[in-house]
Amino acid sequence: MKSVTERMPRRRFLQSVGFVAGATMLPAAFSARVFAEENLVIAGPKVPDIKPTQLSENVLCIVSPWGFPSVENQGMMSNVTFVNTKKGVVIIDSGASRQIGEMALRQIRQITNAPVVAVINTHYHGDHWLGNHAFVNENPDVPLYAHQKTISAIKTGQGEFWRNLMERSTDNATVGTAVTPPTLALSHGDVLDFVDTKIKVHFYGTAHTPSDISLEIVGHNIVHVGDVAMDNRIAFMDDGSFRGTFKNYDALEAAVPGALWIPAHGHPGKQVLAHNRELFEGIYQSAQKAVEQMGGQELAKSLALEDPRVKKYAPVTKGFDENIGKYTSLAYLEAESASF
Repeated sequence: MKSVTERMPRRRFLQSVGFVAGATMLPAAFSARVFAEENLVIAGPKVPDIKPTQLSENVLCIVSPWGFPSVENQGMMSNVTFVNTKKGVVIIDSGASRQIGEMALRQIRQITNAPVVAVINTHYHGDHWLGNHAFVNENPDVPLYAHQKTISAIKTGQGEFWRNLMERSTDNATVGTAVTPPTLALSHGDVLDFVDTKIKVHFYGTAHTPSDISLEIVGHNIVHVGDVAMDNRIAFMDDGSFRGTFKNYDALEAAVPGALWIPAHGHPGKQVLAHNRELFEGIYQSAQKAVEQMGGQELAKSLALEDPRVKKYAPVTKGFDENIGKYTSLAYLEAESASF
């Protein structure tokens, strides 16, 4: 065990807002309803407070409502988890804007005055790290951690892409958020030691993205899984792998059996991985059958919609109807590639 101490339907959605990776477009107009000037910096409005959910004595989660970033939710679409330790507060996924990070800070300050001593980002999609700006504003020296692939992706296009995407899709409610990438790389097996609390890194290759890390709160039987799994949501696989996701589930369940899984979208629970696995297996195994029958992507979709596992979760999975066609297409392409 190593020790580290002291130191994106997404495709349709992205197309609908008119961005391409690496774009650096300025907002077309500034709305007086949206903006406020603070210390000569134009910034969007405050995000309404969401009271954290207590998961254990020291682990809390600000559970976000469902949705894509919009004018109504001001980009608040992803959970923010924090852990109170003897050394200070550890943030896991900081939200989609400076304003969301500031909202999280307000909730933390109602519980403790301890400093934020670390921020950990699970992957490079902006709803998980753009809030870093708020924590660096409070403490310029706060360590920001992520997998090296996440750090590289944010620095080479994903950073500006996601900042601009959030501004455009929220009618500029997130303006004032600066790209603040993590700088300290984490690898599988690394342990961050906060005196009375250890956080262990799990990385098992591509799942939702090529750089997903899951964070185990050692001794609490709690694991923050980011977007590796979601609660009654459909996790986008444009950057990911169904087979890689199953590999991640196998490894996590073996490493931390019976854990409480904290997804970045939806509510924490002990069945989050099991439910996601069942739905994904229904989709992917249907795609495998379509490949075997040389039936194409339409057959993959038809088989998936008739699969009892898929039919079980379709009514309770947000975004299902809009995304199942893309999902089955991605699954078919992956199954086809794996068959060679």
